[in-house]
Amino acid sequence: MNTGGAIALVAGANRGLGRAFARGLLAHGARTVYAAAHDTKAVTGAGLTPLVLDITDPASVAAAAERCPDTTLVVNNAGIQRDGSLLTADSLDGARDELETNLFGKLAMCRAFAPVLGKNDGGALINALSVLSWHTLPQIGSSKATAWSMTNAVREDRRAQDTLTIAVHAAFIDTDIAAHVDQTKISPADVVDQVLDAVEAVREEAPAEDVTRQARAMLSRGANHDH
Repeated sequence: MNTGGAIALVAGANRGLGRAFARGLLAHGARTVYAAAHDTKAVTGAGLTPLVLDITDPASVAAAAERCPDTTLVVNNAGIQRDGSLLTADSLDGARDELETNLFGKLAMCRAFAPVLGKNDGGALINALSVLSWHTLPQIGSSKATAWSMTNAVREDRRAQDTLTIAVHAAFIDTDIAAHVDQTKISPADVVDQVLDAVEAVREEAPAEDVTRQARAMLSRGANHDH
């Protein structure tokens, strides 16, 4: 798929990776970029078309799909992180919040825009996930792993309509959400360039850097823990 001339919708375009996607798509020649966020006042950048969107609100998702029937590329980027042990956190609220956004919110976007993309020659659906799709930490929940499984199911479901479904995985990206992390970080612009290259090359997964690629490779080796 050629990103030049695309009609793109970017969820979570008000900051971080979503903002980089919105601007990067314009730089790659997208004809229109719907920059979606809860608060469109935070959407900045010349040439963007602001769009109010809350992916956890079915009415908001439906309204976005109705307003943007010409969309050919969806960047399903909105997400949250609620740190805390699954077993010792005070409640399940954090885990539920993550699943509501990172799984069910993303799935709602897939459900709403899959028919739109199908009517527009298939297009591309990009789900922004994480290295946590493949590497589990006890202090962080499992929503990205479930979102990866969901993405794989959506890909197979929509393959017949020629929708390219891409899963994007990265470790630490240099955004506000990782500001407290003292680790090597990849720039949002670098992630965007790699993902848009994946769109052009019709690749279904886009691991962004070596840490993530190594985590992906470990899946085939299986877990080997001492007890």
